[in-house]
Amino acid sequence: MYLEIVSPEATLFAGEVTSVTVPGINGEFQMLQNHAPIVSLLQKGDVKVHGDITIEEDFQSKFSTGANGETVLSISSGTIEMKDNKVIVLAD
Repeated sequence: MYLEIVSPEATLFAGEVTSVTVPGINGEFQMLQNHAPIVSLLQKGDVKVHGDITIEEDFQSKFSTGANGETVLSISSGTIEMKDNKVIVLAD
């Protein structure tokens, strides 16, 4: 599935991923290929991206590597939309 992570400053990541886990307001949840369409608010926490991805050099300092090898971006809030195997995370 295709993931875009957008902040007020720039698009931090755009590319194919295996899955993404986000901190929803009712708890953490994960989306995989062919997930049902969803729109949700996000709370403070970590966006965890699974897959063989490459982060642009300008934004590498915003990401870290999690305990299970996933790429992690800490956010303070945001919104997520998934539709037709495309995920857009608007993150603060």
